[in-house]
Order: sequence, then structure tokens, then C-alpha cells
Amino acid sequence: MAKGRESKPHIGIYGRRNNGKSSLINCLAGQDIAIVSDHAGTTTDPVKKSFEITGFGPVILVDTAGIDDSGDLGQKRVDRTLKTLDVIDLALLVVNNNSWGEFENDLAEKFLNGDIPFIVIHSKSDIEKPSEEFISRIVTITGSAPLEFSSFDRRNYEELISLIKDTIPEHSFKNPSLLGDLISYGDIVLLITPVDVEAPEGRLILPQVQAIRDILDNDAVAIVLKEREVDAFLKKTKIKPALAVTDSQVFKKADSSVPDDVPLTSFSIMLARFKGDFDNYIKGTPAISELKDGDRVLLLESCTHHVSCDDIGRTKIPRWITGFTGKTIDFDVVAGLDSLPRPITDYSLVIQCGGCMITRRQLHNRLRPATKAGIPVTNYGMAIAYVQGIYKRAVAPFVRGAQDQHTYL
Repeated sequence: MAKGRESKPHIGIYGRRNNGKSSLINCLAGQDIAIVSDHAGTTTDPVKKSFEITGFGPVILVDTAGIDDSGDLGQKRVDRTLKTLDVIDLALLVVNNNSWGEFENDLAEKFLNGDIPFIVIHSKSDIEKPSEEFISRIVTITGSAPLEFSSFDRRNYEELISLIKDTIPEHSFKNPSLLGDLISYGDIVLLITPVDVEAPEGRLILPQVQAIRDILDNDAVAIVLKEREVDAFLKKTKIKPALAVTDSQVFKKADSSVPDDVPLTSFSIMLARFKGDFDNYIKGTPAISELKDGDRVLLLESCTHHVSCDDIGRTKIPRWITGFTGKTIDFDVVAGLDSLPRPITDYSLVIQCGGCMITRRQLHNRLRPATKAGIPVTNYGMAIAYVQGIYKRAVAPFVRGAQDQHTYL
């Protein structure tokens, strides 16, 4: 499947070949975006399409190949279908003809093991309706009755939309405030944004834009400036910000420029608290001090981008960690949602970027193998703050008031 570059909730459509999956996705999207045919196996690769659910918001529909595909090529299609389980927030399992067998049992088991909510849809119900016996069987297996549906006459279409809205996890579509619990009406927030070789031409990076919007949504004031302007600005204006947020790469400069009594954090740590596995990041960051000669560290980027000669993931973080620990350490960098080059157990530490280009579920799924294996995980910004000696200050805004604050700091 293509790399996840949409932060909208992802809804995957699964089932056997010729069960009506593509017809369902066309019905939901209101247009022909998936090829429909009487020949089984028409869909060969996952197909993604943005779709607006009225009263809910935008989602990404993911049409997949039949889970019962056969042969060597068919198995590759099945593998690609199963790969989408890492990125979806809700699954629609399409059945028809009152049929349920090993393929459906296997998918349902994968949904349950992956903590993926799912809806069973009995399609083509204009031809054959679900029997009472079938409904009872599905309730026994899944805990919920299948939805009788037909893309031909759109029966129960509104019921399906309501069911999607009720079933999809709240965190998949709710957008809690990035900074709302730290700022109040009229507060001034200083955003320190260096313009260097990694800055996109003529625009800001996504986390900076998100922070500006969040500050405005909270009726506060955002002041955006480069790191070399901070000292002169604060001296000239005598303004005392309620909060300062910096790009992690200039943490040390921001730390020296922003008064000690002004809370300071980074865009990456802001995102780590917003959608990352923050509690495990807090626990895992100090593991940097425990790295030994020959250890291997994995850096996970959520997107693909042009690599500069002084890239943050490939160059700067490895250089800073090596300098901090004084150890000979091997680093692997994996972009997007690509497969890992080696088993997760080969790594002593995993460092995840902010994840601005992927969903919360995708990010947590990306980290789950490491946390299950007991491998420490951290975040770009938190790792940078740690090796630069300002970790306590950088995470303090987000752990203030915690019952066991000493365990965090």
C-alpha cells in the first residue's frame, strides 16, 4: 500500500473476491473510483479515495484485493491487503450469500488482535438477504449483527453511515487541542522557526502551521520569528510569553534565549504528546544514556522527503547521540511506512519523528512491535532535548501536575 500521507481516519474494506467491496466503496464515495466486474479478482492493489461523511468529516476509504485470492501472484495481493491493517482505523468486512468461513474468521481474528473495530456488512442483499440463522451466527462470533446492505438499491445506506460514525474510534477523528491546556485567552506564544536548508521553500513545515492555527483557535497570539531574532525581540518589546515552542534543532539556542520562567518545548514534543506514545517516550528517553558500543538504533520518519546533507534523522541525531554517549552505535533510518531492514529485537532504542503526516493509529502501530518487545522508544524532539541537557525543561509543560512527576523528570 502507498505510504500513509493522510492524517484523516482510514476505513478499510475487506472480504472475498466478488463480494461487492468495490461496489460498496463506489456507493459510499458517490462515484466510480473502483472497477466493478463480475469477474473475481478485479481489484489487485489497495485503492485509496478521500470521502466526506456528512456531519462527520473527511475519511480515506481503502478498497482491497480479495482475501481469498490464489496462486503466487494472488498471495502477493493478499499480503498487500493484510499490510493495510497497519494503517486503518475501522474495517468493513463484506460478506454475501450468507457465507462465512475460514477467510472471514481469519480477518475477524486479525481485527480483534489488532484492536481494530469492524462492521460486518452483508452485501448484495437485494439478491439474497441475510438469514436469521446467519445473523445469529455472526452475533455469536463477533458480538454484533451484520448490516443488511445493497449497493444496487442503497438499502440501509444511512444506517451504514451512522454505524461508521458510531463505531470509528473517537481519537481517529477528534482533533484535541495541541496547546489548549497550556494557554489562555490573550496569551502570547513564541514560535521559534529557523529557516535553514531543511525548511521548505516559501512555506512553513506542517507542525508549525498546526501550532499557529491551534493558538488562534484558543484565542491566543502567535509570534513567529527565527532563532537569531529572539534575544533582540524580547529585549526590545519586554514581552513575557506564556509559552515558547521551538524547532528541536535549535533547542540549545532557544534554551539560552528564552527566560527560565517561561515554559519551553518543541514542535516535535508537542506532537509527541498530541498523537505519539508519550508515556512510553517518557520512560524510554533515558535509555539513551544506557547505549553501549555496538548497539543499533532505529530512527522512524513518518514521511519521505528530500534528504539534505545535514538531515535531522540521518545526520544530526546520530551525530548528537554519538557525541553524547561516546559510544560506537549503528543507526538505521526507515522512511514512511516501509518495512524494517532487520528484526525489531536487533535494536536497543527506537526514535520516532513527530508523525505529522500520519494518523495516530498508524504511529502507534508503527511503535507497537518495539513496545511489545520491551525496546525503549522515544521521539526526535525528546531525544534531542535529552542529549543537549534540556530534557527536563522541554517536557515539563506536558507533565506538570502529574501525580508521579518525579518518574517523568
